[in-house]
Parts: sequence; C-alpha cells; structure tokens
Amino acid sequence: MTKTSRGRAGRHLAPDEAQGSNGRKTAAKPVPAQPDPLDDDLPLAREAQRAVRVLNPSGSVTMPRPTRRRVFAVANQKGGVGKTTSTVNLAVALALHGNRVMVIDLDPQGNASTGLGVEHGAGTPSVYEALVEGMSLDEIATPVDGIPSLYCIPATIDLAGAEVELVNVVAREGRLEKSIETYSGDLDYIFIDCPPSLGLLTVNALVAAEEVLIPIQCEYYALEGLGQLLRNIELIKAHLNARLRVSTILLTMYDKRTKLADQVEQEVRGHFSEIVLGAVVPRSVRVSEAPGYGQSIMTYDPGSRGAASYFEAAEEIALRGAKLSRRGKNQKGGN
Repeated sequence: MTKTSRGRAGRHLAPDEAQGSNGRKTAAKPVPAQPDPLDDDLPLAREAQRAVRVLNPSGSVTMPRPTRRRVFAVANQKGGVGKTTSTVNLAVALALHGNRVMVIDLDPQGNASTGLGVEHGAGTPSVYEALVEGMSLDEIATPVDGIPSLYCIPATIDLAGAEVELVNVVAREGRLEKSIETYSGDLDYIFIDCPPSLGLLTVNALVAAEEVLIPIQCEYYALEGLGQLLRNIELIKAHLNARLRVSTILLTMYDKRTKLADQVEQEVRGHFSEIVLGAVVPRSVRVSEAPGYGQSIMTYDPGSRGAASYFEAAEEIALRGAKLSRRGKNQKGGN
C-alpha cells in the first residue's frame, strides 16, 4: 500500500502532493528515471558499439575481398590534406576486416611508417633500397604489430636523395612497379602514400598504381592545384600507364559547424559525382593525436567518430570494388 502524508487538518494528501513551508499544497517533484547502462541510445553505448564494429575482435565481420589485387596511389600535391592519415587508417580498417594489405611509404618524411608504429630510422631496409638498389620487397616488408595481414614498406630519410640518384637510371619511372611485381606474397590491397609533390617519386607511384585516391580537405582552396594533378595523371595514362584512373575521392577535415565545409562538399560532389565517397572524415583532435602514439585512429580510439568515418570509407571502397569485379565478370561472360 502506498504511504500518504497528513496535513494540519489530518486530511490525507495524495502521493503526488506535498505541503510547502507556507502550508500550501505543492506538487511533488518526480524522481528522474535512472538511465539504463545498456540503452543503445546512450553516448557511451553508441561509442562501444562503434569500437566493436571497428576493431572486429571476433574476426567474424569481413569486408568483400577483390578478385584481384588493387593498387592505390594516394596523391595530392597539396600538403596537409590527410593523405598519410587516410592511407594508414583505410589500410588498417581493411586489414581488420579480412583483407591482406600493404602500405608503401613513399614520402621521405616517413609519416605513414610512424603512424603504423614501424621502425624507419637510418639504416633500416626501406623503399629506398627497392627503388635505387633493386632490393626485393620481400626483404623489406615489415608486419605491423597487432594488425593481422598488414605489412608496411617503410621510408627513411635516404629517400630524399632518391630522385637525384634515379635521374640517369633507365626506365626510372617504373622502378616501383617492377618491385611490386616481384613481391611473392598474396595481397588484396596496396596503398602507396605519395609525397606532397609531383616529382619522380609520385610519378613512380602513379605508374605502379591502377587507381588514384585523392583526399580533399573541406576548406578554402580545396581544389587549388588539383587541376595540375589531374593533368599529370592524364599524361601518365597516355604515355606510361594506360590502366590508371582516378577512382576515389575522399573528403577530409569536415567541420559541420562551418558553412564553408558544406559548400566545399557540394562543389566537389557536383564536379566529381559518383567517384566521391559518401563517407566524410570529420576534423578531429583524436585523429591528429593517434600518430604520436604510433597508432592509427582505428586502434587508438576505435569508438570515435573519426574511426567510424574511416571504417565507413574503407567499407565503401571494398563494396565498390566487389561491385566492379562482378560487373567485369558479367561482361566477360557476355562476350
């Protein structure tokens, strides 16, 4: 039975009534409902769900594997647009979900090697030895700790002099392609992290690749200089690599608080249409912090929005590749 309180006249008050200090009846304040820690709508629960989805600890969730190896050059001669961050996080996301992936760090700064926690100090066998000395990638490939089926070809400071040393080498534009062709391991994806320039190293990447992934930041001057990159891609396609195509554009550093970010997104989508990924990477302090710990955002903070965005981008790349593979099979069957 519900207890009731008595007023001055001895009248029983209803459970939802109480007396104030002046003797007047006042409505009792309802007790706020306690949140259920298992409620899926709670921020912590959503973050935990994202973390499980990104890390895939059981290994039961897989992204479609391509029918043949896909080689991406991640390029944009404009610095600070998220090339290395995108390379590292997309590679980790795909590897965590059943794909065999290699990252080739072609930037003398070695930031991709840092982000994957791979040693790249002076004297470490690196992509320099592959380009200049013809060393096999089998001797250089380094497994990434904690990420199954992910390998890295690190870059050391020696790579800064590679362009000068390759000037008089015959077929210097195809040195990286030759190294990749001689690799004996089975891979589903190769991501080549290009330097922020259109020099010989980037040309090597574009000759070795079949697809170009261009990260574009959602900021002012986002498309500045992109025309020159696209012209270079067309030149390489015409003279050195007829298979090359721009297959993917990823929008990065999106700040939903600004109207500018939305304008840039609309402009890029209007110009490049279907090759722009639906996933957009937000501007995030956590994404910027991760390389300082030798990790990708996928392992540093798997429940963050940045990790979820890169996971969605990787999934989209995998699904698009599977769709193209099926289409190619059907076309061959029809012939």
